[in-house]
Amino acid sequence: MNFNTKVIHGGQHHESATGSVNVPVFLTSTFAQKSPGVHSGYEYSRAANPTRQALEDSLASIENGARGLAFGSGLAAIDCVLKLLNPGDEVVAVDDLYGGTYRMFTRLFKKYQLKFTFVNFDDVSKISDVITDKTKLIWLETPTNPLMKLVDIKAVTDLVKGKDILVAVDNTFATPYLQLPLDLGADIVMHSATKYLGGHSDVIAGALIAKTPELGEKLHFIQFASGGILGPHDSYLVLRGIKTLALRVQRHSENGMVVAKYLENHPAVDQVFYPGLESHPQFDLAKKQMKDFGGMVSFTFKSGKKEDSIKFLEKVKVFTLAESLGGVESLANHPALMTHASIPEEKRAELGITDDLVRLSVGIEDKEDLIADLERAFG
Repeated sequence: MNFNTKVIHGGQHHESATGSVNVPVFLTSTFAQKSPGVHSGYEYSRAANPTRQALEDSLASIENGARGLAFGSGLAAIDCVLKLLNPGDEVVAVDDLYGGTYRMFTRLFKKYQLKFTFVNFDDVSKISDVITDKTKLIWLETPTNPLMKLVDIKAVTDLVKGKDILVAVDNTFATPYLQLPLDLGADIVMHSATKYLGGHSDVIAGALIAKTPELGEKLHFIQFASGGILGPHDSYLVLRGIKTLALRVQRHSENGMVVAKYLENHPAVDQVFYPGLESHPQFDLAKKQMKDFGGMVSFTFKSGKKEDSIKFLEKVKVFTLAESLGGVESLANHPALMTHASIPEEKRAELGITDDLVRLSVGIEDKEDLIADLERAFG
């Protein structure tokens, strides 16, 4: 089954009682049993709910995984992965991370005696230098948030093959339409399903997809025991969003390229961070690893002044100044003051998240209107 068919039919079945084409929203906490322990496969909605199950089956299908799991947020999904580990275990993570992920690693799980090492993954040999016999997880984002760095997923998975180390990939920016980490050797894929999977800025959700049934079962036990599930109505919204994922990401990518090229040629712009530009240092990897280049674009000003970025963001009209990304509407964000404010200032400076950096989530509007809006904001 090809991807455009998978997003609609993958793992899905018409509802058995009525033949409903859409999966109903099963608003129930519990399920009747014929005899103690004899049931239809559903006992209690924290363990499984038919609406959430339909979403989880869809997630597994579009990521080519064995099992999908849906959570109340992307951070709840990350929390579940970290609970696979034991005190004393070590995690090697890409250095340019979403601020919420960095906060969870350094301010929550570090106190449970997990050690986190942050590395620029542009050179795989740098990972070898920090892996020890206590390393149990490698955490990747590719493209990264907000600097659009890429990680060669296959090179990383080849590096740790045969070792007792899991490789998890945050695939939120790329989506399975553009990139399939499990096919490249990863063990776990994570999504903030709030973003492109949901696609309409109307739900908070997270997802994990496991490569093997055994790993999927371990993750499900943690989810069941910890309770970070996604409710049935929100599951329905994400499942509905997935049905148009291919069409939307296709348009996001088209508009993203137009916006990136416009910015690259603007006299007020210094650097543009977009993997689809030939000026991107990992352009060749992007062509090899991704089907297209997505709708996320970041840039800095030639002036280097925070004031110029703030003035720009206060002027946009078609782009909405807001956190988040991946919805049908275009959003503009100031990482240092918004999504990455939880990262210490000195760490941001080390990474290159400067005070004049702007991150754009390019939506599916007409490209002419997007360019006109940017032109006004620069004026």
